[in-house]
Amino acid sequence: MAYLIGRKYIHPQLRLRGSLMRAVMPGMRSVRSCRVMNRMQAALMAGHWKSDISDCREVSIPRTDGSFLRMLVCTPKVRKDGVPGLLWIHGGGYSVGMPEQDKAFIDRFIQASGCAVVAPDYTLSTVKPYPAALNDCYQALLWMKGHAAELGVRDDQLFVGGDSAGGGLTAALCLYARDKGEVAIALQMPLYPMIDDRMDTPSMRGNDAPVWNEAKNRAGWKAYLGPLYGSATVPAYAAPARAENLTGLPPAISFVGMIDPFFSETLDYMERLRKAGGQVWFRAYPGCYHAFEFMVPKSQPAKNANAFLMDKFSFAVKHYFAPQPENT
Repeated sequence: MAYLIGRKYIHPQLRLRGSLMRAVMPGMRSVRSCRVMNRMQAALMAGHWKSDISDCREVSIPRTDGSFLRMLVCTPKVRKDGVPGLLWIHGGGYSVGMPEQDKAFIDRFIQASGCAVVAPDYTLSTVKPYPAALNDCYQALLWMKGHAAELGVRDDQLFVGGDSAGGGLTAALCLYARDKGEVAIALQMPLYPMIDDRMDTPSMRGNDAPVWNEAKNRAGWKAYLGPLYGSATVPAYAAPARAENLTGLPPAISFVGMIDPFFSETLDYMERLRKAGGQVWFRAYPGCYHAFEFMVPKSQPAKNANAFLMDKFSFAVKHYFAPQPENT
């Protein structure tokens, strides 16, 4: 089969895994296939947290509809006080995934700073469309703020981050929290975020790269937006690339591969944040497809991306603070 994003465009250290991903990840184009993937992942990962760096427990908090939101609360083996609190949001096109899949991310942040991490098992689009996932993440953020002392967390150093759809929810959550005025976020880390439902950027049109492509992205947005899909009334809290006002948002750290379909929308969003007066740390990696640092962690591009992320995260731990609103 001939691909628009062929082997010659892919970094040599990513080619073999990219070919495998094209062979084993053809799904995520229907609700049924996503539900099957979620059941398989839950059977393999739930309740099997093993780490030399962190301890992890499950916490469930009630939603307004009477159901419960499951969260992972992860802390270092030797707990510290006065550390950042990080809300980490997993990816999966808004339609698949669970917080356990991001153990490597979580352990890396904890090892670097001793922070406490709250990772919500937010409502996937195969269960309910927008705004269910955003509401869950905001509720988890409020819980982290309210339990800062119990977690040993500074309440003026609440960070939010995530990859792919988790990066999209990170950007959306920062917009939502800014406008609600109930909780202040000191740092955002939207990594290769899924933020533009219009799918009309140069890197998205016709993209058939490994892992994530135009076809999967369209299916992801259709499921997440539900009846809003294709309309002109999609809110910025659902698709942050639509936001017109990016002032007053926290400093941002992000990276993306240059053959990732999200390259253009990530680049544009970071540039707009910078123009709006925000502090932005951003890198783009040639020949790298979606989630390359996760798929091929021992490759040089992955090592470079992770080193960049942790260097800027460590800088943020020392320099970025956001006092909470007094009236809340």
